[in-house]
Amino acid sequence: MTTRSWPVRAGLLPVVLTGALALAACSGGGSSSSTPSGAAGKTLVIDTSFDLKTADPGRTYEPTGLIVDKATYDTLLTFEGSDVTKPVPSLAESYELSSDGKTLTLKLRQGATFADGSPVTADDVVFSLTRVRDMKGTPSFLLDGVEIAKTDESTITLTSKTPNPALPYILPNPALGILNSKVAKENGATNDPNDKAEQYLNSASAGSGPYTIESFNVSSQVVLKANAQYWGAKKPYYDKVVIRNVESATQKLNVQRGDSQVALNLSGDQVTGISGGLQVKRTASAYVFFLLANQDSGVSKVTSNPKFVEAVRKGIDYPGLLELAGEGSTQASGIIPSMFLGALPPDQAAKRDVEGAKAALAESGVSDPTVKLEFPSELTVNGLSFQPLAERIQANLKEVGITVELTPAPVTTALDNYRNGKEELGLWYWGPDFPDPSNYLSFAPGKLVGLRSGWKAGADKDVEAAADKAGATVTDDDRKQAYTDFQQKLNATGPFMPLIQPGQNIVTAASVTGVEYHPVWTIDVAGLGAK
Repeated sequence: MTTRSWPVRAGLLPVVLTGALALAACSGGGSSSSTPSGAAGKTLVIDTSFDLKTADPGRTYEPTGLIVDKATYDTLLTFEGSDVTKPVPSLAESYELSSDGKTLTLKLRQGATFADGSPVTADDVVFSLTRVRDMKGTPSFLLDGVEIAKTDESTITLTSKTPNPALPYILPNPALGILNSKVAKENGATNDPNDKAEQYLNSASAGSGPYTIESFNVSSQVVLKANAQYWGAKKPYYDKVVIRNVESATQKLNVQRGDSQVALNLSGDQVTGISGGLQVKRTASAYVFFLLANQDSGVSKVTSNPKFVEAVRKGIDYPGLLELAGEGSTQASGIIPSMFLGALPPDQAAKRDVEGAKAALAESGVSDPTVKLEFPSELTVNGLSFQPLAERIQANLKEVGITVELTPAPVTTALDNYRNGKEELGLWYWGPDFPDPSNYLSFAPGKLVGLRSGWKAGADKDVEAAADKAGATVTDDDRKQAYTDFQQKLNATGPFMPLIQPGQNIVTAASVTGVEYHPVWTIDVAGLGAK
C-alpha cells in the first residue's frame, strides 16, 4: 500500500517492489537465539517483505512499521479483529461524535500503563497526537485541521472546522499510538518539526502496547518481547516475536519446513496446493486496481470521449482478470473496497458486453483508435504484477476494435506521468490511508485522483454533488447510502473502471491461532496464539 501510497497521496501506499529490500533469508534467517521454532512455542517467527523505515509512530506509515507499532503502541480506539465497520475502545473507554460531526469526545480508560509502569494520562494523549500533527511527518495529514484539547484529567476533545465523521476510523491507525510523553521528551521528542526522538524510538518502546522493542533493523529483522507491565486483560501469548525480511519464494520454503510460523507475502499461485498441514487465510485485500481514461482533451481526444470510456468499461473481461489474480481475489464493484462502509454489493459490479462496447465505440465517432496504456513495470501488489493485467486488457479491447499500446515504465517515471495527469490510459491501484469511505472522495472531479485523470472541477456536476453530500453526512446509515450513491454515479459516468481486489494470503503453521487480516496493520501480532 513505500512511504504508504505510491499512487495515492503524493507517496503514501503499501507496495512490494520485486526484489526491493528483499533479504534472501535461508533456513534460520537470523541468530539461533531468536529465530528457530524450538523455543517451546513461545517464540513466533513471521516472514514478510520489509517496507520499513522507522518504529517512531509519529513518522511511520509503511506496512511493516504499522505491524510493529500496532504491537508496541496502544491507540485511543481500535478495531476488533478484521472488522473495520465499527471502531471500538482501547485507551479510550468510550467516545461520542457530536451530531454535526465536528467534535469527538473521548473518555480515557483508568488503569492503563506504559511499559515502565507509569499511567497513561490525558497529557500524554494531547502531546502524542499534537506531535503527529505538527511534526509534519508522513502521517501528519491524518489530523489535518483537528484541534486537540484536554477537557479534564480523563477527557479529550478533538475538534474539526468541518464535519469529520471519519475521525473515529482514523484514530486506530498505529501512527497515532500514544507515547509516554515524559520519556519521549527526555529523548528528544517535541511537537514540532525539530523533533529528534526517532533514534531513541527505533531502539526502545515508549508505548503501552503488549510488546516492546528488543532490537530493530530496517533491512533484516525486528525482535519484539512481551511487555511484562501490559495493562490489558488479554496478555500476549508469545514471549518473543521475530519479524524477518524475506523474499516471497523463501517465505514459502521457510513456513513449509518450520523455520517460520507465519508468511505474509505469498501470491495466490504460491499458496495453491501448499502442503505440510499449513493453514491458509485467504481474503480479498483492501487494495483496488483500477483503469483510468484521461478526460483532458489536451492529453487525448480519444480517451476524453465519453462513448470511448463506455466502450472500454464494457469491453473488459473482469472474470478473466480475476483468473490472473488468483485465490482470494474478487472483482471490485466500485472504488471503495468490499469490507468498508458504503461498498457496492457484488451484483453491481461491471459486466462484459462486447457488442455493447462495439456499439459505444461506433457512437463515439472515433475510428480504429490507438491509445497508450501506462503502468509501473516493476511494481507488485500481493504477488500480482501489472504486466499480465495490462496484457489481458490489451487483448480484451482488441476484440472491441481498440488498439492498446503497452508502455510500462519504472515506477518513478510512471508515477510522474500519473500524478501530473499525462497518461491516456493508466493502470494503477489504491490502498486505504484509513478504513473509511471518505478516503475515496479523492476520485471526484477536481480532487486528487480525479485531477490525475484530467477530470477537473465542474466536469460532472452530478458526481460532484454526490461526493459533497457523502462528505458532509454524519450517521452510519446515511453515510452508507450517500457513498453508495456516489459510487453508482462514479461508475456510470466517471473515467475510472474498478477492476479487482487482489487476494491477501496469510500462511501459518497449524498451531497458530487468531489470524485475521486487517487492511491497515495487516496482522495484529498480539492477537496471535497457539493451540
